[in-house]
Amino acid sequence: MRDRIVAGIDIGTTKIVTIIAALKEDAPLHVLGVATVESKGIRKGLVVDIEDAIAAISPALEGAERMAGTSVTSAFVSIGGSHISSQNSHGVVAVADPEKEITVTDVQRVIDAAKAVSLPSSREILHVLPRGFIVDGQEGIADPVGMTGVRLEVETHLVTGGSTGIKNLHKCVEELGVHVSGMVFGGLASAQAVLSDTEKELGVTLVDIGGGTTDVAIYVEGALSYSSVIPIGAKNITSDLAVGLRVSLESSEKIKLLLSQKHKIPALPEMEGRPKQKLEDEIDLSMLSLPEELKKVSRKTLIEGIIKPRLNEIFTMVGLEIKKSGFGGMTPSGVVVCGGGAETVGIAEAARRNLAMPVRIGIPTNISGLVDEILTPAYAASVGLVQYGAKMSPQTESTSLLGSMGKIGDKFPIKGIFGKILNTLKPFLP
Repeated sequence: MRDRIVAGIDIGTTKIVTIIAALKEDAPLHVLGVATVESKGIRKGLVVDIEDAIAAISPALEGAERMAGTSVTSAFVSIGGSHISSQNSHGVVAVADPEKEITVTDVQRVIDAAKAVSLPSSREILHVLPRGFIVDGQEGIADPVGMTGVRLEVETHLVTGGSTGIKNLHKCVEELGVHVSGMVFGGLASAQAVLSDTEKELGVTLVDIGGGTTDVAIYVEGALSYSSVIPIGAKNITSDLAVGLRVSLESSEKIKLLLSQKHKIPALPEMEGRPKQKLEDEIDLSMLSLPEELKKVSRKTLIEGIIKPRLNEIFTMVGLEIKKSGFGGMTPSGVVVCGGGAETVGIAEAARRNLAMPVRIGIPTNISGLVDEILTPAYAASVGLVQYGAKMSPQTESTSLLGSMGKIGDKFPIKGIFGKILNTLKPFLP
């Protein structure tokens, strides 16, 4: 049987990443092609110029297709921006046949009931994520299918976004002849790639620091319970450096990356501590050959004076979001920081200091194939996007008769001529 292909297009403020992966039975996703292109026409997660955005997405798509040797017809697309917000809602239905078991249809009905919230016409629901089911008052049920009960309730988490932002992003991808299989909130995608099941179960806060925005996703008891986007990202650190050093944004980005590199500590510390300290503090920028001809800067001034205050601001805002969510004391697993901004110098200390929680830097897991360049925090959302797609693909919501027949065929083997017809049609079923 041919491997199923899943594609994800992560459209960010700084970079656009396309990943094409093959889905194999009982094995991690196998990456076949990756392409990263500098982002254009996107600001703070929103499309500000459709032509530029399409022109930037196109080479990212082509590059990944060339590497994978296959063309992409449909893809999952990430969405961010400060228009994203969330709310928790509750749905209740009576079980269709109280004498018998709860069926998949009952579960779908109760989720639809939870979906029926009044939203302004300018907003759309992106995700309806069940947090837990209640059968006849018994709480904490993960999957009620097969249980017996009269009344079925569900607690769900709704992620909503601005219709304009969603439609514009949709248009950019569809213009290139690629069908959008689903829009995925960036924080949810990153969580898929970097969080372990234990962390989600205990309660954890994910902070994805992108170029223009920071996504916050809080998991409690294994389910996403709060999501939001803060309109500040790693680009703000770059612009702070540019203002502080009076250099261009390109130069300040180079300096920021140089600062963030891991420095080798000498095995034997030198006896005279003072001159050594002085040497260590001065950074030689001549190798970056900046047009401003800046030669030496003080590491302490840059880190303590420019970068640290901005990181403190980002994590203070994250702290306010955690407080606003009402899940403050329910995340003992602490904070997992990912996204390109997670590679900034001193980020873990800043998070620890401001949030008073354990902190770790999240790196994508459960992925194989061409992964050399994508096993970094910056690619968390991109990897999570294809992992989310792989999870959703088999059960892509379909109301068509054939779609439901396909599902019936999976559950109960259908024999005879009808079974043969169904098997022939299966590859084409949604």
